[in-house]
Amino acid sequence: MKRAFAAIIAGLAAALSPTAAPAQRPPTAIEIAGYSGLLAAAHSGNVAAIEKLAAGGAAMEERDGNGRTALHIAAHARQREAMQALVRSRADPLALDAQRYDAITIAAVADDVATLRVALAIGGNPKAITSPYDGTALIAAAHLGHDEVVKILIEAGAPLDHVNNLGWTALIEAVVLGDGGPRHQRTASHLVAARARRDLGDRNGMTPIELARQRGYDAMVRILQRKD
Repeated sequence: MKRAFAAIIAGLAAALSPTAAPAQRPPTAIEIAGYSGLLAAAHSGNVAAIEKLAAGGAAMEERDGNGRTALHIAAHARQREAMQALVRSRADPLALDAQRYDAITIAAVADDVATLRVALAIGGNPKAITSPYDGTALIAAAHLGHDEVVKILIEAGAPLDHVNNLGWTALIEAVVLGDGGPRHQRTASHLVAARARRDLGDRNGMTPIELARQRGYDAMVRILQRKD
């Protein structure tokens, strides 16, 4: 009963939170149908077309109606060879779309480990401040319980204790927007093992362990109690 109630509360918190809004928007079918040139080649993963267009002077930072470059479109479409070809052709690996998402955060939100590794390898910055919430890819992944993504971003040097404009760190988001289940537990474990600060509270001064106790997330509490 306690866990069921906690799950209901967590669900309500996630539903009411600004971060639950569909902030990151992959291209729609209508947008994709309207792509041409470099954007169409990126979405379909046509490396030869990308290289030909780049050699012919195509604008590598051309954007669609939502500010996505060809690199963002390729990341959404999981066209990893296209991402590599675009950056070889001098596309900006750090570009942000209209909502301030980069290729790394796109992959992190999608729980797409392979695309994340490519986004890092081609020059993406795991420390970048992204999204309308002044967050990071690590915060986005922790929110969603994408535990393997979290581990990779930590290893890549993502900032552990960045506070977004909601007043939350990655560790806090893993609790307040998580479900207390196995993936969010592993996410918290990765952050604790990396020495993310457990004493940083939210805007009400509530620390991650206090927030976990409030929600009845006993396993999360045990993780947050671990000794260094």
